[in-house]
Parts: sequence; structure tokens; C-alpha cells
Amino acid sequence: MRKPVQLLLVTSLYGCVAAAPRPDAGDQRVNPIPISLALEEIITSGVRQHLPDPASAKFGTMLAGERTLNGHREIVICGTVSAKASSGVHGDKPFIAKVYPEAASSFELVAIGDETEAARLQIGGSCRAAGLPTLDTDTKTHL
Repeated sequence: MRKPVQLLLVTSLYGCVAAAPRPDAGDQRVNPIPISLALEEIITSGVRQHLPDPASAKFGTMLAGERTLNGHREIVICGTVSAKASSGVHGDKPFIAKVYPEAASSFELVAIGDETEAARLQIGGSCRAAGLPTLDTDTKTHL
């Protein structure tokens, strides 16, 4: 009698383990969200802090998406900014950033490129991996 009961117990516990939710696998994809005015202000002021001439910044299209990694919410933002470089020349720079809503909406600039095609491809690849479409490099046109 003891063996069948133990077998049933083990079988029932095995079913519970198999039915348990999967831990966060670190999925890179985001759920697209609209950019509110408050979020836009966090993004633009955060990016401006990393530019040699913040006042010259003109932002192009920005796309955002939300995801949960390791139990924490984050908003991923992909965009472009045209700003005057230290040489005085304006150039479009792609960027990818994160905002953490649970941490007082703290801002993290993950990467900002230069005007080179390699930078656009690298940052564009990260944005595509997150599920945000690649941005056009012209700040006045959108994909």
C-alpha cells in the first residue's frame, strides 16, 4: 500500500513542477508602447546629457517598448538625434536607451552611435532584436 501512495505522491508533485510557470528567460522582445510627454521628457533630457552641445539636439523618430526582465519592468527606447558635434558639424546619431519605471523612472543610455553606417547597423540590430523596427536615419522621415 505504501508504494502506490508514494508513487501517486511523486507523480502528482511531478505534475506540479511541470505546470509551474517558466522563469524569465530573458526574452529581448518588447511590447510596443506610445511615448507619453513625460517619457519623452525623460528620454530627451537623458540623451542631451551625453551630447557635446545639448541645446543643438533635434530628435527624430523614437520608438518604445516595455518588457519585464528578471522581475523588473523596463522601457526600451530606440531613436535618432541630430546634434552638433565638437567639430561644429551636425550629424544624425542613432541611440538605444532604457527607462526603469520602478526605479523612479531612472534613465540609462545604452548606446549612442556616430554618423557611420557601422553604428547605425549595430544599434539598429539591437533595436530589431528588441522588436522595435529599424529607424530611418533621416530625422524628418519615419519608417
